[in-house]
Amino acid sequence: MTAEQRAAAQAVIDGPRGALYGPFVPLLHSPELMACTQRLGEYLRYRSAIGTRLTELAILVTSRHWDQQVEWAIHAPIAAQEGIPQLVIDAIATRQAPQGLQPDEQAVYDFCHELHSTKQVSDATWAAAMLQFGEKGVTDLMGINGYYTLLAMVMNGARSTAPPSTAAPLAE
Repeated sequence: MTAEQRAAAQAVIDGPRGALYGPFVPLLHSPELMACTQRLGEYLRYRSAIGTRLTELAILVTSRHWDQQVEWAIHAPIAAQEGIPQLVIDAIATRQAPQGLQPDEQAVYDFCHELHSTKQVSDATWAAAMLQFGEKGVTDLMGINGYYTLLAMVMNGARSTAPPSTAAPLAE
């Protein structure tokens, strides 16, 4: 590794992730991009305005949209630990609309699913998200979708291998 790569890798290792894995391995080929990406992700994953539970739900919707096995393997168990019901996780995994969501979960699911499926959100979906999360929360929600799309594209392009997980791999 170059000195720049070592410094970028160490920043990830020293942060809340504690290790260099997933998208950060292929991103290491561009240390400045990796450093910027990991700082954005650190905010969105750990400190977003919608909180960790709903962030994990948004990650799952994004992961499923991109058929991203690494994101799924990492985040499906975390989502369960954060309180997302297994039935919801299973529905997303099989491309089904989850049933029985809480209002904040429904707003996240609808927003993310619609954004990925149609590349925009309807006025009604926007209004429901704004009611739940306000401008900052909706902005962070868009950022989460964009950030995890970037990671999915990096890992799909690099053909990153999913780590061992308690979550079943996504079916194509």
